[in-house]
Amino acid sequence: MTRLATIDYLIIIVYFIIILGIAYRVVKRQKQNTDDYFLAGRDLGWFVIGASIFASNIGSEHLVGLAGSGATDGVALAHYELHAWCLLVLGWVLAPFYMRSRIYTMPEFLEKRFSASARYILSVISLIAYVLTKVAVGIFAGGIVFGVLLPELSFLGLNSFWVGSIMVLLLTGGYTVLGGLKAVAYTEAIQTVILIIGSILVTYYGLQELGGWNSLKEIAGSEMFNLWKPLVPDGMTGTWSPIRTETEMAWYFNGNYPWLGMLICAPIIGMWYWCTDQYIVQRMLGAANLTQARRGTIAAAFFKLLPVFIFIIPGIICFALASSGKNPELASIMLDANGDVINANAQQAYPLLVATILPAGIRGIVVAGLLAALMSSLAGVFNASSTLFTMDLYKKYKPQVTEEQLVRVGRIATVVMVIVGLLWIPVIQGSRGLYDYLQSVSGYLAPPIFVVFFFGIFNKRLNKQGCLASLLVGFTMGLFRLIIDTPVSLTGHSYEEGSFLWIINNIFFQYWSLLIFVVSSVVMVAVSYATPAPDYAQISGLTFGTLSQDNRSDTRASYTMKDVMMSILVICLIIAAYAYFSG
Repeated sequence: MTRLATIDYLIIIVYFIIILGIAYRVVKRQKQNTDDYFLAGRDLGWFVIGASIFASNIGSEHLVGLAGSGATDGVALAHYELHAWCLLVLGWVLAPFYMRSRIYTMPEFLEKRFSASARYILSVISLIAYVLTKVAVGIFAGGIVFGVLLPELSFLGLNSFWVGSIMVLLLTGGYTVLGGLKAVAYTEAIQTVILIIGSILVTYYGLQELGGWNSLKEIAGSEMFNLWKPLVPDGMTGTWSPIRTETEMAWYFNGNYPWLGMLICAPIIGMWYWCTDQYIVQRMLGAANLTQARRGTIAAAFFKLLPVFIFIIPGIICFALASSGKNPELASIMLDANGDVINANAQQAYPLLVATILPAGIRGIVVAGLLAALMSSLAGVFNASSTLFTMDLYKKYKPQVTEEQLVRVGRIATVVMVIVGLLWIPVIQGSRGLYDYLQSVSGYLAPPIFVVFFFGIFNKRLNKQGCLASLLVGFTMGLFRLIIDTPVSLTGHSYEEGSFLWIINNIFFQYWSLLIFVVSSVVMVAVSYATPAPDYAQISGLTFGTLSQDNRSDTRASYTMKDVMMSILVICLIIAAYAYFSG
């Protein structure tokens, strides 16, 4: 039986009309040049930048994975969501270097700072990472949402999961291919508003059904509201050891993480994602100037504080409704015979809430918000992928190509990424959990990128030899671990206990990520200082040590006291959230 009423369908249709109308207007006005297609003509304002960054980030891993983690482990994974301060690092520390260099892509910045080889390596790794994480995960989550809300949907023998995945894919890919970053950014600004309103409604109606915030805390228990719950679980002496014992393995596969890994590894992944990933930074590169770019990141930081309350809390609400017996339908899906949460079904927590607690009409608004998040996340990665391939690889291979040809190649690249991502979905389906899969792959690929960007900007002595060595060694370590983990994730394969491969597979992924970070850092510094220093004139303005007085003056003139105070407010809100959820 369908979970949506006629009025819900009407609201969803209106949503699609609005989104496609905006995309159509952008396409009609668009010039066939790379600035307009890949960077929205470099004239985006701060609100569009901030909303676009947020909408791109808030996708499948939040609607499906993060809400699911809320149902199983409470606010534990809010650590990742409270990294809004990383956006302030982007706006205040890195934005001046990026905007000054007039780049299209993050790999292009590495070429200016180090060498063309560094650009090629990062471009290829970034494209691989997008296939492994953002593209396939986004499509997969769309399928889950459709599977819950329209379980009876089928077409040509395909069930609702595959029909939903393909529908989201085609709709999103269509306006992204035609409109480029400007279509993506402006539709995302609208989608952000719809998403926030819809998610607030889910939280509100969920709390209403439970009897309020105090009832939620009483039913779910204090541990679900403790950020530090997973640090040292019952029956374990600690999580210092990098190799998981049998008890630790069961604990880990339930979505928990060692405290030392969360404390150190999470910020590294956060700084990579928010400050150096093409997927996020491309929106800022489309800013009219440095002032708009920085204010856009501050706005995005405020938006980024919301997921704890509009995604994690609904996940806890879903658990509370099921475990208390107040919603028998949720209990039958979410809980096993012993009353414990079924981890595989926890990923359905958010769409299940939408389907079971919301009245008709309101449900349509929220479903539109769900689709907005899924589509904006996919649109962002499609555009970022086409930009990377076209500007970093194709243009280098054919430097004399025209602007129109580059735009056409970018569109073709988007289509190819969509197809490859679709083929990767079965791997995601076999993983331990959507959010866990995403974080582990990011943990394997992020450290060397973090090292070369941040070390390279803060230390002018580091050179191209050190950068290349760090990237190659770090990526090799990350891909090695990914190759070992994939058979276990996909097929349930197990290695002989005590063997070398078993040990590697059973190291907490955060600890492996930290190992990659340490090795990459040592390699970059050691190789750089063992080889000649770079030409400082060539990297002028690209490191703190090579800034001119004019560079410093331009940066100081790009902000006001209001920008400073708003950034301080973000920090205060983050501290307040940590204080509240640390009881």
